[in-house]
Amino acid sequence: MPDNVDASERMVDNWTKQIQETAARYQAMAARMQGQTVTERSKDNTIEVTIDSKGLLTNLVISEAASGKRMAEISSQVMRLVQLAQSRIPELLQAAMAETVGTTDETANRVIAEAQSTFPEAPPEENLAPPEPERHHRFGPEEDEPSLPPAQANPPQNPPQPKPIPRRRRTQDDDDDDFGGSILS
Repeated sequence: MPDNVDASERMVDNWTKQIQETAARYQAMAARMQGQTVTERSKDNTIEVTIDSKGLLTNLVISEAASGKRMAEISSQVMRLVQLAQSRIPELLQAAMAETVGTTDETANRVIAEAQSTFPEAPPEENLAPPEPERHHRFGPEEDEPSLPPAQANPPQNPPQPKPIPRRRRTQDDDDDDFGGSILS
């Protein structure tokens, strides 16, 4: 009987040791990922984004050279760069796991698969062209505007004033204010 108890204690001690070692490896992996950042730049170096290991934007730099671009183009480039940077997170996670936990661990593979579904590959650049803006800047009358009905085309300069409401003349019976009699009774 003591051999069975000793064997059970050794088995529990081994499990405890394995769990503690695995936890220490995952903590080392988490610590390694904590400080990781990814930075991406536009081809013309006018926009730079940096994200952290959680995929959150931590820095955005738009150079003065971008001032000549359309705002739709700049915002499209920023979003593309953020997606591109985020798509590199699973790769960083896999490298950190290979060095700390190992890639044969089933839990590690699930974590990597989850990161890949959260941060998928960035779409190709040609699909992200911003739409041409609709410009509606009109500062005065234009001759190319569609014709309006005569009533709307030349609205009257002075709108008609409402007719005053005629006042009713007071009579002697008005003193009772319609309360059924005089106040001084």
